[in-house]
Amino acid sequence: MQVTFLGTSSGVPTRQRNVSSLAIRLPQRSELWLLDCGEATQHQLLRSPLRVSQLRRIFITHMHGDHIFGLPGLLASLGMAGTSAGLDLYGPPPLQNFVESALRFSSTRLGYPLRFHVNTPPPVGHVLFEDDDLVVESRPLRHRIPASGFRIAQRPRPGRFDVEKAKALGIPPGPLYGRLKNGETISLGGGRSIAGSSLCGPLQLGVSLVYATDTMFCDAAVDLARGADLLIHEATFAHRDGEMALQRFHSTTTMAAQVALAAGVGQLALTHFSPRYMPGQAIGPDDLLAEARAIFPSTIMARDFLTLELPSKPAGSTPGTSPP
Repeated sequence: MQVTFLGTSSGVPTRQRNVSSLAIRLPQRSELWLLDCGEATQHQLLRSPLRVSQLRRIFITHMHGDHIFGLPGLLASLGMAGTSAGLDLYGPPPLQNFVESALRFSSTRLGYPLRFHVNTPPPVGHVLFEDDDLVVESRPLRHRIPASGFRIAQRPRPGRFDVEKAKALGIPPGPLYGRLKNGETISLGGGRSIAGSSLCGPLQLGVSLVYATDTMFCDAAVDLARGADLLIHEATFAHRDGEMALQRFHSTTTMAAQVALAAGVGQLALTHFSPRYMPGQAIGPDDLLAEARAIFPSTIMARDFLTLELPSKPAGSTPGTSPP
C-alpha cells in the first residue's frame, strides 16, 4: 500500500501546499483510491507518477469546499480521456446532489458510470466497503458539519504453506493445496484428515492507515486509529492557538499527537496546516513538528507529493508496529 499526499493545506491553497487530497495506490490490484478531492487535485495527480486511469474509488470526509471542489473537474477529465470503466464515490448524503448538479449545469457527460454510496455512520461507526483483501471503516468525527474519518485495513493473510511437509504426508499437489492454505480441513480417505493450519506458518497481518480530518480531538478518532500503522491526522493550528482550534472544530498539533499516543499507532503524519504557519512566520513548520514530537516522537510533517510505503508485515508482527 502506497500513500501520496496531494494536498496538505487547510481552507485555501498556498504556493507550497494544495488543499486536501490523499491518494492510496494499491499495486496488488492496480487500483488508485482518493480520500478527499480538493480544488486542483487533478493537477496534483498530473504532477505525480500516479496513473489516473487506475482511479476506482473516491472517499469524501465532508462537504466543505476545500475537500470537494476538485471533484467535478476530475470527473469531467476522466470522461474526456475515455479511460474509466466507472467510479465508486462514498460520502455524505449531499455529495450525489453536488456532483450531479455540477455536471448537469456544465452540460458534462461522463461516458462512464458513477456509483454513489451514502455514508451516514452511526456513532460507533460502520463498514463502508469490504472485499477479500481490504476493509474500509467509517466513524463520525467532531467538526462544524458532519464529517467522517476512514480506516483502510488489509485483512490478515495465511502464512507460508509448507509444500515439503504436505508432500511428506502424501497430499498430492493441486487444488487441495489451495484449500489447505486457506485454513480448511480436508479428508484424505482411510479416516485421515489434515487441518490446513498445521501446514501453514503464522498469519501475516495486513497494514492499516487512518485518515482523520477535519476534526477536533475526540474519542472517536482514538477508537478509529487504535493500533493503526499510520495515522494521518489534521493539525490545523499550533498549540498556542488551541482556543481558536476549539472554536472552529479543528485540531492543534498536540491534539493530533494525543490521539496518536492514546491509540498506540505506529506513526503519525500531520496534515491540513493553516497558511498562518508558513515559513518565515513567528511559528513555522518546524515548530509545529516539534510540538507534536514532544508528545509522540514518531511524527512526521506531511508535504505535497510526499509518498509513504506501507509494506506487508512479516509473520508474527503485532498490530500498530510497522516493519523496519
